[in-house]
Parts: sequence; C-alpha cells; structure tokens
Amino acid sequence: MNAVQIRSAERALSAGTWLIVAGAMLYSILTVTPLAAEHTPDEWDWTAPILPLVVDAAVVIVVRLDAVLARLGGDGGKWPVVLRWMTGCMTLALNVADSALRKDLVGVAVHAVAPLLLIVTAETGLAYRRAITAAVAALEEKQQAEREAREKAAVERREAAVRMAREEREHAAMLAREQREHEARLAREQAEREERARREERERAEARERAEREERERAEREREQERQQRAERERRERAEREERAERERAALLAAGPAVEKFPEERARATVQAAFEVGLPVRAAAELCGWSVGWVSTRYQELRDAADGSDRPHLVAVGGD
Repeated sequence: MNAVQIRSAERALSAGTWLIVAGAMLYSILTVTPLAAEHTPDEWDWTAPILPLVVDAAVVIVVRLDAVLARLGGDGGKWPVVLRWMTGCMTLALNVADSALRKDLVGVAVHAVAPLLLIVTAETGLAYRRAITAAVAALEEKQQAEREAREKAAVERREAAVRMAREEREHAAMLAREQREHEARLAREQAEREERARREERERAEARERAEREERERAEREREQERQQRAERERRERAEREERAERERAALLAAGPAVEKFPEERARATVQAAFEVGLPVRAAAELCGWSVGWVSTRYQELRDAADGSDRPHLVAVGGD
C-alpha cells in the first residue's frame, strides 16, 4: 500500500467517524432533551438541551484529540481513557434513562444503539489510527531501507566505475608516454623557433617604440617652442597695449581744465584716467567739464567694478 492509499483510508475513517459522531449527537439531543425538560422546573425548560450538548462536546473533544495523538504516535495516559468511557457511559445512560424508567426494554435497546455505536466507533477508530500510524512508520522504515540500499548500490557502482576508469587511465598513460615524449621534443623545438621569432619581433617593436618616442619628444619640443613664442608675442602685445593706454591717459590728463563740456564718451575716458592715477573727484570734474555729482557717480561705478561688488549704491545727482 502506498501513501496515497493510506491517506485515502485515513480520510474514509475520519469521515465515517465524524458522521457517526454527528448522528449520535443529534439523536442524543433529541432523545435527552425531553427527559431533561421533565426533570427541570417549568421556568427553566429552555436549559434542557444544554446537558446533551455538554456531554456531546466532551465526546467531540475526545474523538478529535485521540485522532491527533494516534496520528502522531503519542499516548495521552489514563485520563483520556477515563474521559472517553465516562462520556460514552453518560451518553448511554441519558439515552436509555427514559425507556428504563418506563421499563420499556425495546426502547432501551433502540436508544442504546447510537451511544454504543459511538463508544465502539471511538475505540475502533483509535485502534485503526494507531494501526495506520504503525503501518506508516513501518512503510517509511522500509522505504528508508530501500533508499539506503539503492544509495549503497549506487556508491558501489560508482566505486567500480572509478576503479575501471583509473585502470583505463593508467593503461592509456602508459601507451601515451612515448608519444608525449616525442611531442615534447617537437614542442621544445617549436618553442625555440617561436622564442627566436618573438625576440626578433620584440626587438623590432622596441625599435619602433624608440622611433615613436623620439618623434613624440620632437613634436613636444616644437609645441613647447610654439607656446613660448606665442606667450612672448602676447607679452609684447600686452606691453604695447599698456604703453598705448598710458600714453592716451597721459594725453587726457595733460590737456588741462576743460574750457567747455566734453562729449560723454571722452568725458568717461577722462574720468577713468583720473580715477586710475588717483586724482580727486573735483579735479576730474575740471578736466572733463562735467558736474562733480556726475563724476562722483562714475568714480563709484569704477570702484564697484574694481571690487567686483554687486551691491546697490546711491548715485549722486548733480547738474550738468
């Protein structure tokens, strides 16, 4: 029997057990409730179904936990047995009590069927589950033993294959030794020829590298000379520009006080020249013919430009 068949048998056992339990519980409630109602005060008749429900709940607990313990191979001790038989006997007594009080033997027999079937089913189901658990354990042990045997046989086959392969390799190595020695001689000769060719190629490559390096150095020297010549030209041009600006500034300052107001472009140039030599604002105003306020504003702009400041400043307003 395989695992699928065992699980199918367990499902059938579980379904049948719970079907019998459910039927017995329903029958017990219907049978015991009138008996409990007869022996209960009228105002408490509604409590009559509680007693069979409590007893049947205990039956459900016993059946369920016994199934779990049996599946796990455990043993709950004596108390589960006591509870199982106590609930079974209580159910039997409650179901046959009404017929027994009326001395109705047929009624006692009829009402005893469901409780007795429940008791025997609980015991039988427990025995079945324990037997199934033992069978499953034995089946697993057998399968484990078979797996170990297969693994052992596979290991032995691998070891035999390894031994055979080793013998074949040794035989092949013995046959190939002379061939390898001959090939090794040929390889040494080929390696010597290749080494000579590589050495010659290295020498040619080194010669090319030296030529390329010398060419790069020559080009670098030429570029350096060009940079130096360009820097010298720029220095001369800068000196010429500074000298020309100095002459223009000297010419503007040497013209003396303006007889009339200069055009704005010339006035700005005169103010800039005066600012660069450090003349006061009033002297600059006399040189360009513009007002002191206007010259003061230009001086402030030149100061801001020289300082690189972007802060706003007050512009002096003066007449022209």
